[in-house]
Amino acid sequence: MEAQNQQLIDSVRFNCNLADARHAGNYTMCIYLLKMREFFRWEAGYELTDSLPREEIGRWLGEREALWESLDDEEFRPLRVEGRSFDPFAAHDINQRLLDHNLVYGAGIGPGGRPLFFLADLEQVEIHSDYRILVCGREYARDLTAPAAMAQGQTIYVRSQSLRRMLWEKIEQWRWSRADNAMGKAIACYDFETDEVTSLDQMAERETQSVIWHEIGEVMVTEQVGPAWAERILALPRCRAELQMRAVRDNLADCLSTLPRLISDGHEASLHFYFGSLDGFRRELSPTLVNAYDGWCHHGDLGALETVVAAGADHWLALIREVLTLPGVDGQPDASAIEELISSKVL
Repeated sequence: MEAQNQQLIDSVRFNCNLADARHAGNYTMCIYLLKMREFFRWEAGYELTDSLPREEIGRWLGEREALWESLDDEEFRPLRVEGRSFDPFAAHDINQRLLDHNLVYGAGIGPGGRPLFFLADLEQVEIHSDYRILVCGREYARDLTAPAAMAQGQTIYVRSQSLRRMLWEKIEQWRWSRADNAMGKAIACYDFETDEVTSLDQMAERETQSVIWHEIGEVMVTEQVGPAWAERILALPRCRAELQMRAVRDNLADCLSTLPRLISDGHEASLHFYFGSLDGFRRELSPTLVNAYDGWCHHGDLGALETVVAAGADHWLALIREVLTLPGVDGQPDASAIEELISSKVL
């Protein structure tokens, strides 16, 4: 299987590079450079705490951009597994053949219609109720985006390397200001000042559960509203309405699954981390939730937060159903109408 594995790794890496070539330009320059820096760290094998050599990064960046330019006329390659050829998006069929070899493959469509691919070691398989959780370890192929988790049907992928990297980036960002905010409170629950490695391990273990609960929440959203919401998002160009729709889905998923579990299990560190990570439209649309969190921090009473979360589950579901009734324009979703409606439904 080793020769086949290398062929598979090469094919997945090719598809990752092609996805990056087509979509890396969608980032702002600042975000692009930050993502490329961390992509280099992963590919070159540097630890999260290592300083990176600037000259080496510069050479690598030029080489990678030249590689992307050479892929202008290419198409995604099929993947060969056990002598059979598969569409690169047929993750379920591919994994039926890979999991016995302790490998896991992921493929999907992210924000802005961006294809996502990865290939990793399979560390663990967990069953949560009706959901199968595939916990991924070392990654052999990935693209620039590399989300920490994603759900497809009843299967949830958790990418441990990506999760640790995301956590470390948030810790480093907080250290620039050391503000007395939710992220600072989350970090204070660990001993990062004297033992970064152990503290990061502990945080990653806790936040793995949080991302699992969020992905379960996303599956629950699909179960309640069907595929129409995801289809509507994919039909939109990259715009405010698309980002708002993603935020509404995330907020509903968290009110259905993530936040009830964090509250009932008493995960103070994870609650702080959740609100420290709540940003963009997710935060803009949820001022009452943020106020309830602030109240808990000051008074130690989770009652108000529980009430807002329960109300949020009804509110966001009703909003999704209302958006889905909006008429389209020339066969496409009306982005202006969607933006106006969602903006008027702040909770």
